Amino acid sequence: MTAPHTPPANDDPATATAPAALPTVRMMPKANARAIRFGAPWVYANEMVVDRRTKNLAPGTLARLEDAERQPLGLVAMNPNSKIIGRMLDADPETVIDQAWFEDKISRALALRAQLFDAPYYRLIHAEADGLPGVIIDRFGDTCVVQPNAAWADVRMEMLSAALVAVTGVANVLKNAGGRTRTLEGLDDVSGVTAGVLPDGPLPVPMNGATYMADLTGGQKTGLFYDQRPNHAFAANMTRGLRVLDVFSHVGGFSLAALAAGAQSAMAVDGSAPALDLATQGATAMSMQDKFSVRHGDAFDTLAALRSEGAEFDVVICDPPSFAPSKKALEAGLRAYERIARLAAPLVAENGILGLCSCSHAADLTAFRTASVRGIGRAGRRGILLHTGFAGADHPQLPQLAESGYLKSLFFRL
Repeated sequence: MTAPHTPPANDDPATATAPAALPTVRMMPKANARAIRFGAPWVYANEMVVDRRTKNLAPGTLARLEDAERQPLGLVAMNPNSKIIGRMLDADPETVIDQAWFEDKISRALALRAQLFDAPYYRLIHAEADGLPGVIIDRFGDTCVVQPNAAWADVRMEMLSAALVAVTGVANVLKNAGGRTRTLEGLDDVSGVTAGVLPDGPLPVPMNGATYMADLTGGQKTGLFYDQRPNHAFAANMTRGLRVLDVFSHVGGFSLAALAAGAQSAMAVDGSAPALDLATQGATAMSMQDKFSVRHGDAFDTLAALRSEGAEFDVVICDPPSFAPSKKALEAGLRAYERIARLAAPLVAENGILGLCSCSHAADLTAFRTASVRGIGRAGRRGILLHTGFAGADHPQLPQLAESGYLKSLFFRL
C-alpha cells in the first residue's frame, strides 16, 4: 500500500490550510468509517494507518481523511500525540479553514443563543456540537473566555479570536489554557489575552434572577458553570420559604438561585475559599447576605459534621466535580456518588428534596441513578424521583458523541 503523502514535519499547521497543500491520511481496513460518514467526530489512533510520516505531522496539521478504499471522508485535524489522532472539521475535504470559516461556525452558534437568551451570558461554543471540536467559548457580556482544548484550535487561536470579535463584537477575548484535556493533547498551560484587556476583578453575571461573581482568570474553568442553569431554576422553584444546603457550591450556583426565588436561608459548602468569597460577594450584590452563610471544608467531612450537629435542611443539593472522568475511574467514581448520597440524605427533612448531580460522562444516567438510590437507601431513607435534569440548551449534545451528554441532575423527594 502506498504511504499517505505528508508535508515536512516542520510545516506550520496554522498556515497549511489550502487543500492542495494538505497531506492525506487513511483509516485502517477494520475501522468504522461508516460512523465517520454518519457524523462521528473522532478518529482514534488505533483506527488510522500511522506510519513514520503520519507520526511526524505537527499537532494541529489539517489532512484529507480517506477510508481504507481511499474514498474521501472529509477534512480532519491531526494530533499524533493524542489518542484522538484526528478530529473531523468538515465532510468536504476541500474546505479551507480560514477566518471566514470560523465566522460561519460562530455565527450559527450565536443565532441559536440569541433564540435562547435575552442577555449575552451563556456558552457560545460547545465544542463538537457547534462544529468546533475541542473548543469551548463562554460569553460574559463584552468578554469571551476561550478554551482551545485541541491542538488544531490552539495553533489557530489568533484566527479564532479575530473571528469571534468580528461576529459578536465583544471587546475582550481571553485564552484559558488550564484543564486536563489540554494536557492529554500535549498542549501548554499558558493563558493570556488575545483581544482587548483583562477584566478588572470578577464580573457580575445575572442568571435565574441571581447575581453570580465570575473570576474569569483565577476561577475554575472559564469562571462560571452555565450548564446547570435549568437545574438551578428547577430547584429554586421548590425553595420558597425553605432552608437550603448547597454542597460543592462553587460560587453559589444553587444557593444564590434559591435565595433569588425566596428561600428562607442558604448555606454554601465548598473546599475553595476563593469560590466561597465570590459566592458571598454575589449574595451581597443581591442584598441577601443576611440569609446566606458559608462553610469552608471538604464536602464529605462537612456533611458528616453537619449530621453530628443535628443540622436539618428542607432542600439539600450536591453538585460535585467529576468523580469518574474516564472509564478507568468509573467504579471508584460510582462509590463516591453513592457515598455523597448516603451522607446527604440524613440531612434532608421529612418530605424534603435531595438533589444529586454528576458531570462524569463515563457514568451514564442509569449507573449514576443506581448509585444515588443505593446511597439514599443505605442512609435509611426512601424517596421518589421527581425530576431528571441535563445541561442547558447552550450545551447542545452531538448525538454521535456520548461524551457531550455528560451532565445529569436527579431530584428526589425523601
